[in-house]
Amino acid sequence: MELANIFCVGRNYVNHAKELHNAIPQEPMIFTKPTHAAVWMNGGAIALPGAQGAIHYEGELVLHIGKDYAPGLGADDLVDQMALGIDFTLRDVQDLLKKKGYPWLAAKGFLNSAALTEFIPFPGLSACTEKYFSLKQNGKECQRGRIGAMIFPPDQLLVFCAEHYGLKAGDILFTGTPAGVGPVAAGDRFDLLWDDASLGTCTIELN
Repeated sequence: MELANIFCVGRNYVNHAKELHNAIPQEPMIFTKPTHAAVWMNGGAIALPGAQGAIHYEGELVLHIGKDYAPGLGADDLVDQMALGIDFTLRDVQDLLKKKGYPWLAAKGFLNSAALTEFIPFPGLSACTEKYFSLKQNGKECQRGRIGAMIFPPDQLLVFCAEHYGLKAGDILFTGTPAGVGPVAAGDRFDLLWDDASLGTCTIELN
């Protein structure tokens, strides 16, 4: 699948913002990743930079935009597929950038920082609200989230992205991570599940 823009939402779950001692945002916090950051969780190894301090995993629900945005359209109109993903973050680098007031690109946009499972048909917001997504690290669940716990729901996120940055077919949106983020180590195996079904796995290599 060829991707266009990769939009990501920061601090979209209250408990995640609190665990990192961040303020609860009053409007969506959007950042982007280069398309070169995308990598598929197809059971193989994913290489991450091992010499820049701590790397954290952030499991997320990912929406794929199926047609160009027009005013009045919501998630059920725009989204045709969904996946799960991991927003890998160089946490020490991010903390330093935040202190200096610099952009997050170096901490969020490095190669292989946007890991993605396979995409599956989007069943609609109502059906998704009844299900959970989860991330397992070495067989143990470390994160669990659902749409209903988001600070800013998908409809609001899509409108915000469209009005501020534009939104078109091929764009994807990482919708934010729930509480439970933590460090990555060489050899870790990650498994992303939608309800009880695994959508993708990977093993971590540190370069």
